[in-house]
Order: sequence, then structure tokens, then C-alpha cells
Amino acid sequence: MASYLMPKLKPETQAARREHILDAAELCFARAGFHRTTMQDICKAAEVSAGALYLYFDSKEALIAGLCERDRAEFSDKLTKLAEAPDFLSALNRIAEYYFHEQPAHKRLMSVEMAVEATRNPRIEEICRPVDRFVQAEFLRLFQALKDAGRIAPRLDIPALANVFHILGDGLFWRRAVDPQFNVHDVLPGVMATLEALFNPVAAAKPADSGPRTATETYLKRSKSDLAPATDRSQRKHEVGS
Repeated sequence: MASYLMPKLKPETQAARREHILDAAELCFARAGFHRTTMQDICKAAEVSAGALYLYFDSKEALIAGLCERDRAEFSDKLTKLAEAPDFLSALNRIAEYYFHEQPAHKRLMSVEMAVEATRNPRIEEICRPVDRFVQAEFLRLFQALKDAGRIAPRLDIPALANVFHILGDGLFWRRAVDPQFNVHDVLPGVMATLEALFNPVAAAKPADSGPRTATETYLKRSKSDLAPATDRSQRKHEVGS
């Protein structure tokens, strides 16, 4: 009904407003936690009316789903670029710089908050857990593609390598979130040296572009269902107005 009573916004304006609301919700959840944050808090932080907020997201759970899907899409884009990079370890180091240094610390707090909330809230677990599994599965797929292309000769089998990789990543995420004095540059060289030993990169014997392209093609041969969002899309059901 609201969409008939109000002027319809352009899709890009709708998308910008939705992102603005998600940004405000992310800050609120990181600062106060899921339970203490109210929809009114998010309205205030986003500087929107309750009616405008509910046109985009009808609950805190819908906001969490929106945040999870946004993070999943960003990760998928970065992983695709990682698969295309000629120097895998250098590209991986760049991703680590982004997530553990450049990205605002409140995003790590948000991740920790949702991970803890998922252990006691079945609805949040239903939203968040598939994204976590997606990340793990995509790294495993990438590592297998690199091995099949002869670009790495890992010390461990691929599933074990992926598990060690995730444990190291989780540790960095946690430390960045809970320790305001944490400086990733104090530990990242050691982490990357450990990963280099585990991955055991192989010097290319073929022309420089042939190996990476083979690994990229192997990794990118994914069905559309592999990349489908794993989170609840209920928040997208409205064509919203101003």
C-alpha cells in the first residue's frame, strides 16, 4: 500500500538507502549487541523514520540477513580476484591487510557478536551459519584448484589445510575484535610465513600466465547455485518508496 501512496524511488536510490540503514544497524549491533539494540536505535542512527526502516527491513533478524548477504557478496568478489592473481600469497596478504587492518574494527565486533548470538539463537544461526560454511567451502575449492593446477604442493591434504587456514583466520578476527591495541603488522609476517610453508608454492615452469589461468578457470567453473546467497532474502520483498 505504501508504494502506491508515495513517489517511487529509482532503484539506485533504494539501494543507497538500504545500504545506509545496514551501515547504521551494523554499528548499533557492534556497540550494544543484538539483544540490547532496538529497531528505534537503528532508526535514530540511520536518521530515518520507523516507517521508512520497516519498508526495507521488518525485523532485526532481517537486518542481520542483509548484513550477512552483503559480507558474503564482498567476500565472493575478493576470492574471485584472489583466484585470478598470478602471485597467490601476495594477493592473500593483501586480503589480510584489508580485513585485519583497513576494515573498521566495529565490523569485527559485529562478526564476534553474531557468532556468539548464533550459539543461543536458532534464527540467527540459521542466517549466519550458511555464510560461514560458504566461506569455508570456497577456500577449500580454491586451494584444490591451485593444487590441481600445480601452483602449490601443500604439506597437508586440502581439507586439513583449509581447516588450519580457517583457524588462523578466526584467531586474527577475534584478536582484532577484542584487543584495541592489536596491530596486525606485528604478527602478519609470521602468519604469512606459516602459510607459505603450508601451501608450499611451486615455481611456474610454464609461461607466466598459463598456470594462474588454469587455476582460475578451475575455480571459476562453479554453477550459479554455488554462488547463490545462503541468507534469508525476505528483506527484499518490497519495492519501496521514499
